[in-house]
Amino acid sequence: MNFRKDKLEPVHLDITPLIDVVFLLLIFFMVSTTFEHNSEINITLPTSSKEVKEAKPDSVNISLDASGNVYINDKALVNAQLETIKQALSEAVLGIDEPPIIISADAEASHQSVIKVMDAARQLNLIRITFMTQELPEG
Repeated sequence: MNFRKDKLEPVHLDITPLIDVVFLLLIFFMVSTTFEHNSEINITLPTSSKEVKEAKPDSVNISLDASGNVYINDKALVNAQLETIKQALSEAVLGIDEPPIIISADAEASHQSVIKVMDAARQLNLIRITFMTQELPEG
């Protein structure tokens, strides 16, 4: 009889494949994840309703016509360049705390002219921007 105890070999677990799989999963999730993109321009999109809200006297009204002319509080600007719009906006908001900016753009006005006005407002830290709409006729 042999009562000698056999020496047990230590169990060796190779975790290299496990690390490879975890690393590949990490890469997959990093590549497939979409990140939230916040715009620098905060706008309040208008809704068309039957309610008519009166414009507050401390708001700044900016109008754009189809030919690209810019009007601030019904006063025509000399040109539609960014610096001119910024200068006129800064004069219009003088002494008013956080005035709402109401943009009324013609349906034929270019997208670039609307963006230029919004950019001028953002550069002056005017973030309360809304668009004026008209109610669609029923039917």
